[in-house]
Amino acid sequence: MYELQVEGMTCGGCANGVRRSVQAVDSSAKVNVDLAAKKVHVETSADLDAIKSAIADAGFPVVASTSV
Repeated sequence: MYELQVEGMTCGGCANGVRRSVQAVDSSAKVNVDLAAKKVHVETSADLDAIKSAIADAGFPVVASTSV
């Protein structure tokens, strides 16, 4: 599981955009978005860099990430 600090998320639409971008990389990924904390938790077997790139490509900069 990965925990990412993602900037630019302000609403449910942003959260859905992040969710869709992650699931484009791994359709079975479980994505939990905490808008208040600007954190995204992802359960996936995909590579962390691929997940970060997909989120960034959707317009949301990933400023920090860790494997949990």
